Amino acid sequence: MIDQVRKMADVFKALSDPTRLRVIRILASNPEDTLCVADLAAKLGSTQPAASQHIKALKNIGILEANKVGFRVYYRINTNVLLAYKADMDELFEMAFARCTRMSTCEGHKD
Repeated sequence: MIDQVRKMADVFKALSDPTRLRVIRILASNPEDTLCVADLAAKLGSTQPAASQHIKALKNIGILEANKVGFRVYYRINTNVLLAYKADMDELFEMAFARCTRMSTCEGHKD
């Protein structure tokens, strides 16, 4: 349980930036498309270095997949990972609102 919470904390941290959410939206809305850093930077209205930093954060949690073609790297959404994180979030919310009957059954509490 503790490992899952830590993993999800990393996911929430990566998703806490509005620009990263925009990257996900851009790529998830057209899952068959792939975009390079320059394309994403143009769509975001940002510089390529800034777009690269956002891509790196999303790649680190597995939401983006990279495919190198020649000198360019193209990115797309890893739908399976995104859906797995959604399932993890659903489970965390379900557990957060589950009633603890005894202190020992609540994570982090000891008798």
